[in-house]
Amino acid sequence: MTDRVHPSSKPAAAGGNGASSNSNPGPVKSQLYNPTRPMYRPPQYNRRRRSSRSICCCCCFWSVIGVLALILLAAIVGGVLYVLYRPHRPQFSITNLRIAKMKLATSADSSSHLTTLLNLTLIANNPNNHLVFFYEPFTVTAFYNSVPIGNGSIPAFTSDKNNQSSLRAVLSDSRDLDTDSLTSLRSGLKMASGFPVVIQMDTKVEMKMEWLKSKRVGIRVTCDGINGKVPARKTPSVASVTDSECKVDLRIKIWKFSF
Repeated sequence: MTDRVHPSSKPAAAGGNGASSNSNPGPVKSQLYNPTRPMYRPPQYNRRRRSSRSICCCCCFWSVIGVLALILLAAIVGGVLYVLYRPHRPQFSITNLRIAKMKLATSADSSSHLTTLLNLTLIANNPNNHLVFFYEPFTVTAFYNSVPIGNGSIPAFTSDKNNQSSLRAVLSDSRDLDTDSLTSLRSGLKMASGFPVVIQMDTKVEMKMEWLKSKRVGIRVTCDGINGKVPARKTPSVASVTDSECKVDLRIKIWKFSF
């Protein structure tokens, strides 16, 4: 029978050849890999900031584009309406001003008192073919060199297309005057050619054109070129209105300021 050779199961000695020593490098250190240790991930702050900035920029850009588009559309519509309808401002003119009373009295205590009564007649003209004006009540004031000499009002009315409205107002005042107002008024009442009178009227108007209707807008009507005279006794004097001219201005109010 043939003898069989069985390999030895004992490990090689520490002092053996190099192949035996390299085949068993020993246990791996646990510090090289820890399964419970969280994995490193790069920070995402820059990406989030860039994405939020890009979203804000896009929103701002499209908002500006939308506002510009609305402004352009409003300008186009306004231009088309102006070309088709040719809107004009309302026109006012003074036809008559009678001064029934203009009394300046000075008492013993050196206080001066002014009493006035004026009758005003004017025409409101609407020169538009497609535009109707709806006026609120007017506040009317007569001035001489910034000194009020009469206050009154005109009721609300509607000025239709191509229409003229005759308006009347009674202006009166009774007040004490300071030194500057008294000096100015006395010098004016002595003028042979008459003293200058300015009529100022404030109101709000609403405009309607076909199916379009505007909001109420404040207007101020200022009429100058009027020469008044002091009435003789109880006979009213008639002011000269030949050179009178009325100007209409928009009164746009923003917060507490009017322009």
